[in-house]
Amino acid sequence: MNASGKKIAVVTGAGSGIGRSVALALAEAGWSLTLAGRRAEPLEATAAAAPDSAEVLCVPADVSDPQDVAALFGAVRERYGRLDLLFNNAGTFGPAGVPLEDIGYEAWKQVVDVNLTGAFLCAQAAFRLMKEQDPQGGRIINNGSISAHVPRPNSIAYTATKHAMTGLTKSLSLDGRPYRIACGQIDIGNAATEMTERMQTGILQANGQLAVEPVMDAADVARTVRHMAELPLEANVQFATVMATAMPYIGRG
Repeated sequence: MNASGKKIAVVTGAGSGIGRSVALALAEAGWSLTLAGRRAEPLEATAAAAPDSAEVLCVPADVSDPQDVAALFGAVRERYGRLDLLFNNAGTFGPAGVPLEDIGYEAWKQVVDVNLTGAFLCAQAAFRLMKEQDPQGGRIINNGSISAHVPRPNSIAYTATKHAMTGLTKSLSLDGRPYRIACGQIDIGNAATEMTERMQTGILQANGQLAVEPVMDAADVARTVRHMAELPLEANVQFATVMATAMPYIGRG
């Protein structure tokens, strides 16, 4: 907590979608926030939507850039002196609908750099701060995906990074244990965001057909993240799946 008694959170990818919803849910619950994303304007729009009483710091940062990540967590240390939560949310789907044999190296690398390397860099920086601070400890919540369990057609880069996110979560949980650093993962299916707009017009299924898929409100995800975030450090939601109830995930779909 900071001097005012509020807990401190960093939310990456906070300018839109899940990141914005989670940031606003935490702000409404009284958290002090640092919002990170590549562009300042969307971050400022998220901050403007928060309650007037919320303490919000906007730090434009590319999570795949080690220098940007160092500056981000340096700003957190300078402003608040500690960190209680990192919501590791920034991500990109990459080239949509491109067969794997046609994916270029740079397109593959961009997805890996943001989704996996970016998550690692932010987790590493958060881990260092949480380990050094007094009282010691904190929580990291990684945004996985339904794709951490099953792929969609033509999604090899995204799916590979989200499977890797599960390994990152497990290693952080183990390595953080001596320092009261908890780590969990939320796997999300079909939250209504900019990334899932194509669900409403038809998306390729495993059988080769196009189908419109159900979506859910991103606020339903945010409530789950808030629950995970506000547990005492003696308790942890290791993995949670929040999905549109009728989306084609369970069974043959």
